[in-house]
Amino acid sequence: MGIVILIIMAAGVAAMLTKKLPTAFALVLLAVAIACVSGAPLTGRNSVLDTVLQEGAPALAATMIAILLGSWLGKLLDETGIAGTLVRKIVEFGGDRPTVVALGVLLVSTLIGTVTGSAPAAMLAGLIGIPAMIAVGIPKVTAAGTILMGIAAGMPFELPVWQFFSSALDLPVPEVRHFMIQLFPFALSAAVAFVLVETRRHGVEHAWAFRTEEPRSKAARRRARLGDAPWYALLTPLVPLVLALGLEIAIIPSLLAGVLYALVTTTRPRDMNRRLLRTLYSGFEVAAAPITLFVAIGILLAAVKLPGAVDALEPLVKAVTPDNPILFVAVFTLLVPLCLYRGPLNVYGLGAGIAGVLIATGIYPAIAVLGITASYNQVFGVADPTSTQTVWAAQYSGVSPQQVMVRTLPYVWFVAFGGFVVTAAVHL
Repeated sequence: MGIVILIIMAAGVAAMLTKKLPTAFALVLLAVAIACVSGAPLTGRNSVLDTVLQEGAPALAATMIAILLGSWLGKLLDETGIAGTLVRKIVEFGGDRPTVVALGVLLVSTLIGTVTGSAPAAMLAGLIGIPAMIAVGIPKVTAAGTILMGIAAGMPFELPVWQFFSSALDLPVPEVRHFMIQLFPFALSAAVAFVLVETRRHGVEHAWAFRTEEPRSKAARRRARLGDAPWYALLTPLVPLVLALGLEIAIIPSLLAGVLYALVTTTRPRDMNRRLLRTLYSGFEVAAAPITLFVAIGILLAAVKLPGAVDALEPLVKAVTPDNPILFVAVFTLLVPLCLYRGPLNVYGLGAGIAGVLIATGIYPAIAVLGITASYNQVFGVADPTSTQTVWAAQYSGVSPQQVMVRTLPYVWFVAFGGFVVTAAVHL
């Protein structure tokens, strides 16, 4: 039975890799197939309809709300000009010093990465940051990689990510937060090393013909008329982080506080209502895709935790997973490429199901599974040529996602290795 489930999982990976099915649809079909093969009844306890679909779909509801609030805050950073002002100030400070400009854009990308992820984060930092870096001579691949490495450096403090791992792995938020703090130095050092090494290796390339997009939307033209956001509004990305990390306030209230701070510090009272509604509706558009994916992940997690699936997979998983800490680090470091191209270790795909299996079968404690999935997530968020932020940053810079992958992969591979070392040393 376990072999059959593995074959079904392999078929699901093939469907996602070949784009025969969207990831969310493939995960739902995969979950239903696993439940049926595991002998789950149609209705009742541990069933296909009631347990997998009905209970699984809203299992990550807290994560979905956090994603929506993060997208809402990201839209406010965009519309109010906070993100653009941060980038412009950094570029002005750097002047014609390419490395200083790149490090400054990296810092802004890191701040934005703590608020929201994926393509919105890349656009907030990159719309101004990428042309500015290219204008001072930063090579195009390095410019795209700087944005992505910065977002990844902020990812350990991205509150929706905390909520996702907490809900998916059934871990208290403080435990997730503690590991993310341990992972952050590796992410930050890799990001800084990328800028310093790549700018030195590839020198200065002046691309005078690089064309930037003119602001066409009403929101963009409005920001151009209003100018820079007030200095105190620039603290917005820090507000939810300080509340959640420093004061240990819950994730959703912390994100709401960031939304309110951005609104109050940039908007006249008579305009607040319209801006709140406008950015909220825009946030829904941004959040729709990841929310759909999290519904599917919840369904898949419910399926792999069914008693029949656990009993079938436990002996197979135990036979191939290393229990020695040194082997643990070596094996999972070698498997890093399997989280690329929506592979089986991608946590926003089948990787979530594998994580569920590891926990349900008792192979590793949940905190160790967090170490595995969070470390792989650092790789996926930067180097996967199919991830939306990588595609956007590469295309906007005028290069291919594969070029960005080749340049950034060694650095994020180091981040994953650091995460595995911490996991093995502390949690095994």
